[in-house]
Amino acid sequence: MDDRVPRVPEQKRPGSLREPVTLRFDVLGPVRARRGEQPLATGSPQQRALLAALLLREGRTATAAELIDALWGEEPPSQALAAVRTYASRLRKVLDPGVLVSESGGYAVRGLGEGSLDLAVAQEWAAEAEKAKGTGALGRARELLNRALGLWDGEALAGVPGPYAEAQRVRLEEWRLGLLESRLDMDLEQGCHAEAVSELTALTAAYPLRERLRELLMLALYRSGRQAEALAVYADTRRLLAEELGVDPRPGLRELQRRILQADPDLSEPSAPQTEPSAAAVRPAQLPATVPDFTGRSSFVTELSEVLAGASGDGGDGGRVMAVSALAGIGGVGKTTLAVHVAHRARPAFPDGQLYVDLQGAGSRSAEPETVLGAFLRALGTADAAIPDTLAERAALYRSMLDGRRVLVLLDNAKDAAQVRPLLPGTEGCAALVTSRVRMVDLAGAHLVDLDVMSPEEALALFTKIVGEERVASERKAALDVVAACGFLPLAIRIAASRLAARRTWTVSVLAAKLADERRRLDELQAGDLAVKATFELGYGQLEPAQARAFRLLGLADGPDMSLAAAAAVLDLPPEETEDLLESLVDTSLLESAAPGRYRFHDLVRLYARACAERDESSPGERGAAMSRLLDFYLATAAGVYAIERPGDRLVDDLEETRYPGLRFTEGAAALDWLYSEAAPMLACVQQAAGTDRLRRAVDLLWAAKDLTESGANSRQYEATARAMCEATRTAEDTRAEGRARTVLTDVLLVSGRIQQAEGEARLAMDLAESVADATAVSWVANNRGLICLHQRRHPEGKFLFEQAIDGFRAVGNKPGEASALSNLSRAQLGSGNTVAAVEIAQRGLALYAEMGRTMRLANGHFAVGVALTGAGRYGDALNQFTQALEIFGDHRQRLWQGATNFRMAEVHMAADRPARAAQHAEQALALGCIGGDRMRGNVLTLLGRALFTLGQADRAKACWNEALSLFDQNGAAEVDEVRALLTSASP
Repeated sequence: MDDRVPRVPEQKRPGSLREPVTLRFDVLGPVRARRGEQPLATGSPQQRALLAALLLREGRTATAAELIDALWGEEPPSQALAAVRTYASRLRKVLDPGVLVSESGGYAVRGLGEGSLDLAVAQEWAAEAEKAKGTGALGRARELLNRALGLWDGEALAGVPGPYAEAQRVRLEEWRLGLLESRLDMDLEQGCHAEAVSELTALTAAYPLRERLRELLMLALYRSGRQAEALAVYADTRRLLAEELGVDPRPGLRELQRRILQADPDLSEPSAPQTEPSAAAVRPAQLPATVPDFTGRSSFVTELSEVLAGASGDGGDGGRVMAVSALAGIGGVGKTTLAVHVAHRARPAFPDGQLYVDLQGAGSRSAEPETVLGAFLRALGTADAAIPDTLAERAALYRSMLDGRRVLVLLDNAKDAAQVRPLLPGTEGCAALVTSRVRMVDLAGAHLVDLDVMSPEEALALFTKIVGEERVASERKAALDVVAACGFLPLAIRIAASRLAARRTWTVSVLAAKLADERRRLDELQAGDLAVKATFELGYGQLEPAQARAFRLLGLADGPDMSLAAAAAVLDLPPEETEDLLESLVDTSLLESAAPGRYRFHDLVRLYARACAERDESSPGERGAAMSRLLDFYLATAAGVYAIERPGDRLVDDLEETRYPGLRFTEGAAALDWLYSEAAPMLACVQQAAGTDRLRRAVDLLWAAKDLTESGANSRQYEATARAMCEATRTAEDTRAEGRARTVLTDVLLVSGRIQQAEGEARLAMDLAESVADATAVSWVANNRGLICLHQRRHPEGKFLFEQAIDGFRAVGNKPGEASALSNLSRAQLGSGNTVAAVEIAQRGLALYAEMGRTMRLANGHFAVGVALTGAGRYGDALNQFTQALEIFGDHRQRLWQGATNFRMAEVHMAADRPARAAQHAEQALALGCIGGDRMRGNVLTLLGRALFTLGQADRAKACWNEALSLFDQNGAAEVDEVRALLTSASP
């Protein structure tokens, strides 16, 4: 029989448009046959072995002798030939006519259609993945390999007897592992290091002598910042290879260890810069001089150059195109600089001349097309007496004179498409570059380019070219602060750098300090006849009154962007009218469209908009009213999301009243989409309420949006906002609001595992809430203080606090709160050794959660029951609860809770003596993060170390324990002694 990994040439590419086949076969698992979705009887194990042997013969005939050898090897039964014929006859009756044929004393499987054999499909996808990888499309290659690997259903040819099946099983498993290694390699190339560690840990446990997997695990750990563990993997591998095989690791593994020890920076690939061809001078030459310090914009230069090359004939189409490219962008973004630079590069392709005009579209009086055409005609050699009077005649003569020539026309600073159209060449071989603050969507056939600000690297390079390498090198951090304060806007960077270059006594830090004051920043960004404010003023001066009002009021909000619905609240207008205004501002480049339905200002434009609001708004109260409507919108909507996630929770009834309505959602996914997409602008709105009469609403909004901290997605900004609200409410002497702000901060600290800080905040929050009889806050603070007691192993006090919380929640009919406190009380009982009571109380909490439907909090109920069942030694039941919790947490995008659940599942597997599964779940917990911050990470590392030690990976286990010890030392955790004991016991 053929020893190669079998291929089946009759299989066509999956997904091609041909008649679908109904007969399908599987060999990457149990050998099966199906007609459509109906399973077919494939008979005894030997009969399936015959079918498998024929399927893997690539449609070629297998002789009877080959089949006998495949099924029985060197000791066939006396009636082997008759048995083969019987098996073939039975299969022929089951399969479609003409599929299993007799030929030359043997048998063959023929006529299989596309997608009929899972192995052929896997081979096709693997081949396509290899092609995609060769072209650099790693995402596509990974997807294809995952699909191919997904076709395996356990062991290939499972349950099929015979030496041929056994040989093929080995080869197919080797091929599968090769595909898996290839996909994992691409995972690492695409930066998925943390995600790969979990899978690689499980694989190295299953295939301990496979060095390529060990190598990938080392690289994944190293790139995840876990150098000690990466080196520990090498030590474990070297010891295992010596003990099991008496050999050293292969050279590639040794080389990787050396590079990790040296922290080799070349473990990631460098990128090569593009070179730029020089341009030669030709006439007529009206192009302005290009700036000598032109920097960056390489992708735009390439894109525009390719369009111009198509017009000149250098693009391979023989010059059969009249190309038009229209660059749009905010004032000062460098449209003219880029266009002039590209035009100079393209001069050799347009030997008959280059025309240029500033159309003054940003000013109050833009250039008339008739006047421009007159100037162009003179430049092309037309006598004044021959220039017609009307626009139509001048345009016609202009196009006639360009016929047969290669001319590049640069139309700078255009007002709109109507101004541009008469100035466009009309013949092949010519091209036009247009710059404007307006996107010319109505300029037919134009190649539209939206020019954004520079990248930080490009901005720093431009600043350095103007100021000088020596001054910047010694103050790189201050230089980065300067370009960031300039919003990476080229004009602003050029002005700031020019001011610094002209003042030799200034340091970069002096300039950075001047620009740090937002109220003075625009005034600082002017030098000579250049001024950022003047550039923006030109655009603002052309706005209609309604547009100008929208521009001013929208600039008041601090967030990075704003949704259409939020903008409608600020403007107090219907969404349809608001969208028209915002899109018109986008067209003028004073506002950016960050995504469909989302808008943002450039930082400097926002400062200018605020200055306009202070200067031009007739009533100062209108600015406050606009921000009040925005806060109302966020609070009303966030309260609705909270109610969907926690039906029955009475917190929403105890929030500050709002006058402006919010959005309404009918299902949880859309509500969570809104919450996470609005997180940054919403938290910014909360912080802006400090020192205003909006303070209480802001604190209540922060509380209603508490899912943001539990998910881990916005933890830092949420914590910064909570701390700012604590200070603002303390300054305002608003006891009720301060109590709630500190309740929220306690939640944040608990989620991040900072128990000592949480305890101080919780005690202060309780005192404040009790002093104003804020029953809602009192109950939640009692619940939080009970959790703190659990962490500190003060279980009797914790039980008292949880019972206090339960009484408070019951008094107001807050079932979700009661369920939460019951779930936590269960853990206190468990900590006191009362496992029976712990399970019963946790199940009561779960029953309450279940009354509310499949909300995120139902997952908390399953989690609590799982913890109690683990303590009771009912590991199978516990895993079932955790599995349900994991699915719900995933649906609700609660990454930290997913991590915590994986940790608990690892505990169960470790208790049930399944260390490999325990290590896999622990790795997933590390990759996801956990509720409890660094302290919980230390617990996960401790458990992972136990699992790895049990698996014989002692060095890596000690690396985990050392990291855990460091984390526990930093947090003053009680687990320090336990980890030290583990390290001591593991030492020789």
